[in-house]
Amino acid sequence: MKEPKAEPIAMDIGIPEADRRRIADGLSALLADSYTLYLMTHNFHWNVTGPQFNSLHLMFMGQYTEQWNALDIIAERIRALGFPAPGTYKEFVRLASIQEVEGVPRANQMVRHLVTAQEAVARTARKLFPVVDAANDQPTADVLTQRIEIHEKTAWMLRSLLEE
Repeated sequence: MKEPKAEPIAMDIGIPEADRRRIADGLSALLADSYTLYLMTHNFHWNVTGPQFNSLHLMFMGQYTEQWNALDIIAERIRALGFPAPGTYKEFVRLASIQEVEGVPRANQMVRHLVTAQEAVARTARKLFPVVDAANDQPTADVLTQRIEIHEKTAWMLRSLLEE
């Protein structure tokens, strides 16, 4: 005998569904930008050449590893708000503000692309703050604060490589 299908339990975490939806949509854009940055950084790690090879290869590895771990945090926050996290390339391309890089740029161009992408992710996270603040959503605000701090610091470090 089949058991009757259980009714889902309504979510009541103190944030109305419409606000949770707006936050999840913003986090989905952040996830898409973060995944695009992760893939770009890993690609550059594999393909960097030239006199800075060793230092950039290792630096990029540290960055893509950090980025990989962040993806889960962002996706799980979307799920905790009651919505599915995007998880396909098609969705990421539609949601991301970062454009993919064609071909294999020279090492300094890789660094420039990464500065631009790191700053784009910081902007995407920062844009979501007014919605999160209005909804009194401290856990998401915490995620955003941590992501912005990391992306701004990484952009600064990468930008420093380009100074004479």
